Amino acid sequence: MATIGVYGFDGESFLRRLRQADVRLLLDVRQRRGVRGSEYAWANSLRLQAALARAGIAYEHHLELAPTTELRQLQYAEDGRQGVGKRSRRELAAEYTRRYTNEILDCADLVPIVSAVSSTGTAALLCVERDAEACHRSLIAQRLTEQHPVTVEHLRPL
Repeated sequence: MATIGVYGFDGESFLRRLRQADVRLLLDVRQRRGVRGSEYAWANSLRLQAALARAGIAYEHHLELAPTTELRQLQYAEDGRQGVGKRSRRELAAEYTRRYTNEILDCADLVPIVSAVSSTGTAALLCVERDAEACHRSLIAQRLTEQHPVTVEHLRPL
């Protein structure tokens, strides 16, 4: 199992990093599958899915694992208090982590993800933040390692 964010990559380096990790399935855990900024247009859902298909990497969207708009706003408010932007955040707010865990993760069935990993090979959880520690995908990955015999590698730009 792996995790990967959009920030810090361009389309080519993103696919190259997935290939290096032998990722066969990308699990998109974003609520909104678009990314602002022309440098990240490649990560918008339809373009990303087309590029993945050309690279032979399967794609699934897991909206049930995405944070709600309210939870995202809670994190943005904490980012504002700390004076950091979404692209420079290094960690999640404690209240965001608590609520995401209680409201989303505790209700989620992760068995289909574990099954997909065992049947397809390496799968990667996708969101936008560069560092997994600044993103809910790290919480999903942690839960997976606690409940199932999987190891996780957090993929970053080289």
